[in-house]
Amino acid sequence: MAAVEIREPGGPDVLRAVRRPVPQPAAGEVLIRVAAAGVNRPDCLQRQGLYPPPPGASDLPGLEVAGQIAALGPGIRQADEAWAVGDRVCALLAGGGYAEYCTAPAVQCLPIPAGLDFTQAAAVPETFFTVWTNVFDRGRLGPGESILIHGGASGIGTTAIQLAHAHGARVFATVGNDAKRALCERLGAERTINYRTESFLDILQDEAGGVDLILDIVGGKYLDDNIKLLKPDGRLIIIAVLGGAQAEINLARVLIKRLTLTGSTLRAREADFKGAIAAALREHVWPKLADGTIAPVIQATFPLHEARRAHELLDANQAQGKLVLQVAD
Repeated sequence: MAAVEIREPGGPDVLRAVRRPVPQPAAGEVLIRVAAAGVNRPDCLQRQGLYPPPPGASDLPGLEVAGQIAALGPGIRQADEAWAVGDRVCALLAGGGYAEYCTAPAVQCLPIPAGLDFTQAAAVPETFFTVWTNVFDRGRLGPGESILIHGGASGIGTTAIQLAHAHGARVFATVGNDAKRALCERLGAERTINYRTESFLDILQDEAGGVDLILDIVGGKYLDDNIKLLKPDGRLIIIAVLGGAQAEINLARVLIKRLTLTGSTLRAREADFKGAIAAALREHVWPKLADGTIAPVIQATFPLHEARRAHELLDANQAQGKLVLQVAD
């Protein structure tokens, strides 16, 4: 099968088109003939040698795909419904998506929502799983509460804005330019802040009196201002550290305001944990995807063998929404 591998740690030019054997599904897994694969920032981190796949996962990059089930491993069931060869699915992976075939735990597969094609469906799993578990499970965002989403025009950001807005929350976002501002406001952000020229802390303290929840992909340099901005009993969810992994904070503010500071990564979690997220998405989010209330935001698509171009956009911070690789017609 055709695939794209990481030759060695480095820039986008280390991505190489290769031929690999078709993987075989183990117990509880399905083999997917991949039609499209999402490209995400963790793929770039893996390419740089900073985010290796967990033990037992494919060394190929790619954390989400859409396609058709080509074969079944032993003992496959999701709840009381068995998957069948030919079913159209999208799936969250621990690796292996940049290929014509990949395996996935059956519990991490979901039927493609009505009205979505393979390209759109491939842009769903990684960001929707991540946002659901962090904003709603860990962050406990409630209707009427307020959330600040850093990196609002990213794949995570565009997903979080839509889900939080549909949930009845007040949504704020940071962006880096006017085009990204317009995108976030179209998706449901009440107020956007250009982090290059404006202070999200000053603006949201003045206009909103703080926020209940912050979803942060920046980390280090934002940590102190995030803590200052949170309301009493506020929650800070850190899911990436693009701005640095270390910072000095005043812990007294955390105590006085009874704040919760937490972080998470999803890739290495066990299949049953991810399966529970899949079940929640199917119940709460899939109907909204089917009726068009929310939709993945896709900036561009590329052929599989041109994955390098997608990585170049992400490295340059020029992506708005998701980038997708076309693997099959």
